[in-house]
Amino acid sequence: MRKIVLDLAVSLDGFIEGPNGEIDWCILEEDMDLPGFLSGIDTIFYGRDCYEQWGNFQPDPNSDEAEKQVWDAVRSKKKYVFSRNTNLKVKDTLVTTEVAKTARELRQQEGKDIWLYGGAKLITTFLKLGLIDVYRISVHPTVLGSGKPLFEDLKERFHLNLIEVNRFRSGVVQLIYVNRDDTEIGRNRGF
Repeated sequence: MRKIVLDLAVSLDGFIEGPNGEIDWCILEEDMDLPGFLSGIDTIFYGRDCYEQWGNFQPDPNSDEAEKQVWDAVRSKKKYVFSRNTNLKVKDTLVTTEVAKTARELRQQEGKDIWLYGGAKLITTFLKLGLIDVYRISVHPTVLGSGKPLFEDLKERFHLNLIEVNRFRSGVVQLIYVNRDDTEIGRNRGF
């Protein structure tokens, strides 16, 4: 079965964006092996806002080749946009109802893993529905003070098992968790 993998950056104080949506604090270094991660997925899940900002992002023409290759790889994936807005115009697959059913059906299909890209509302929905298999959270050495929190409006606790920690030269620490029931599965899948 494919895994739904939440992979994102978070500030030390738990925000995924600054107060104005800024992500200029995110550090990307070669050791993080984003191309390796992207080679292990073939599908990306977006919420509406996140898709509008990043779903078809084109890097600046003056960007270095590595960044251009990363965005080419992202654009090559099958994309699903989850939104209640039935009038939303997207060039990819729009999912407006039956979020859990759609995600579970896609997880059962043959293929590589699925990247739960975001945003915060979609991430929280997937968490509440028990649809996140692997949490790859890269904690950046930046305190934003305010912004968009990683998880919003949770009414209950969720317990996870830490299965791997990666530390990078920049001070970023990547924490990889699985749901408690999936610990052995996570280890067997290389997470």
